[in-house]
Amino acid sequence: MLKHMIIHGRVQGVGFRMTAKQLADTYHIEGQVQNKQDGTVEIIASGEEENMTPFIEKIRQGPSPAARVQHVDIKDIDGPANYKGFRVVG
Repeated sequence: MLKHMIIHGRVQGVGFRMTAKQLADTYHIEGQVQNKQDGTVEIIASGEEENMTPFIEKIRQGPSPAARVQHVDIKDIDGPANYKGFRVVG
């Protein structure tokens, strides 16, 4: 299962990418996370459905009280998941 997520809200400068990395490692998710110029955070995530579901739930909660996730756009991506591990980009 391969997902593309855009997280909207107060999600930059609040530890969001590092929390996403920790969650990905916990739930055996591969892919990447990066800040976008428009103030959103983008995640590309690959993993089994039983791991992806709790990962997405935790992403929706945000990393800390300083963060405020307004909403998460999620799309399924077709194609191979050529990721090894999970990395923070930029």
